[in-house]
Amino acid sequence: MVGIARSPHLRNPGLNYPSGFAGRVPDSAKVIARSYDLIPARGLPVGGAEAEAGVMIDRFTHHIGPNWFASVMGTGIVANAAAGLPGAPGWLRPVAAVVWAAAAVWLLVLSVAFAAQWLSGRAGRHHADPVAVQFYGAPPMALLTVGAGALTFTGNVPVAFGLWLAGTVAGLVSAVAVPYLMFTRPALSGAAPFAGWLMPLVPPMVSAATGAALIPHVPDGQPRLTMLLACYAMFGLSLMATLVLLPQIWGRLAAHKLTAPVPTLWIVLGPLGQSATAAGNLGGVSGHPGLAALGTGYGVLVMGFALLWLALALAVTLRSLREGLPFTLTWWSFTFPVGTCVTGASVLSAHTGAVVYGWLAWALYAGLLGAWAVTAARTAHGLVTGALTPATAAVPSASHR
Repeated sequence: MVGIARSPHLRNPGLNYPSGFAGRVPDSAKVIARSYDLIPARGLPVGGAEAEAGVMIDRFTHHIGPNWFASVMGTGIVANAAAGLPGAPGWLRPVAAVVWAAAAVWLLVLSVAFAAQWLSGRAGRHHADPVAVQFYGAPPMALLTVGAGALTFTGNVPVAFGLWLAGTVAGLVSAVAVPYLMFTRPALSGAAPFAGWLMPLVPPMVSAATGAALIPHVPDGQPRLTMLLACYAMFGLSLMATLVLLPQIWGRLAAHKLTAPVPTLWIVLGPLGQSATAAGNLGGVSGHPGLAALGTGYGVLVMGFALLWLALALAVTLRSLREGLPFTLTWWSFTFPVGTCVTGASVLSAHTGAVVYGWLAWALYAGLLGAWAVTAARTAHGLVTGALTPATAAVPSASHR
């Protein structure tokens, strides 16, 4: 067996990190990191196809992290957004259903791999990573995205409701647990604000937006009212948290320029577009004209700011691409947040009758498709070549077992 290389600190190969983190890891994180060794992948016997497959699976489960679930979110939103596009051709829905099915299968694969990592005790390393820990918001949103598609494309209410409930509970846990870890763990203290901080706080907004479609299937009376109020409460939870963080993110960018990964700038579009979608959907199913009007008015205002942020993020991204922006899994930030703006524009088109929102929805969807195609292809290439699952994996060292 080849020699063991000691890891200086924990890093997720699928993420790129703010420059402020380079070479600077809190002492407590180093203590945790010292309990891990980087062990090269096992040697493969010549012609051992089964052994090779086993090593590939082992490497994949070693490297899987919560950020991988962003690929489910990005793929699922391509399908869900297509279903709501104004004036969509008849052939688009069956194609979208196939894309949704692919997202559902990928969710199952990632869930099994992530569960295996948790059972092996290796998942704890994400808790000491100031970037990776933020992406614990991704698994709940992946569940919610696939659940929304289950209702849209299959009409299976029990499955859709089950996925919504699981995603909602997990999302509420992430919205509390991740800030708690940031407030109490020295390994995560002192980190500069960046848009990734929104990730664990957005899932309740996704629950509000997708839960609106389930409200008509809830028994009338108190159960339906409770569901409606719960969705509005989760809408408020994410909205208030976003309003607290956005000034910090903007101020950080203005004062210190770009220190965080460029793709994470797009995450800001997530709570903006999703809140416009949620406000419109909840107002539509509330049965109250006042709430419906309020939801539409809110959506119009928020979409205006979303377009401002979209222009800024696009300009920064194009500049970074010219300078050579390396591919990482954070590129999936180019997909789901844009998809929420597609659904937000589609809802506004339906509620206002304004043709301009229909044009906006289609234009954004074209951009979403392009971003998804490139990111999905690069992710598949990274999996096949092993670039996203390098032949070293963090496992407990012999001295710490």
